[in-house]
Amino acid sequence: MTDNHTALTMLEAQIRELDAIYKEAADDLNTVRSGERIAAWKKRTVPLLAQQIGQKESQQFSLTTPGPSFTHDLAEELSDEVELYRNFLTSLVKRLKTTGPG
Repeated sequence: MTDNHTALTMLEAQIRELDAIYKEAADDLNTVRSGERIAAWKKRTVPLLAQQIGQKESQQFSLTTPGPSFTHDLAEELSDEVELYRNFLTSLVKRLKTTGPG
């Protein structure tokens, strides 16, 4: 685990990267490719969380998956997945800013 500033910087960078992937999906309308990019992003994010925040948070994030979707709308499913991961990371940012590492 490292200091809060380094952890916050990493979290904010991961959120920006996730937002960029989602923006590209909206621009390209290629949800399949974006889904693959999000999976790769998540795979890279898990060890960063372990290193910067802690093993518990890393494990929670790795187990975080979107619930079932009944819309069959790939864009909406992608949006839900991005929102889920973004909310997880945003909650970690808020916690670190108020209480410190976990």
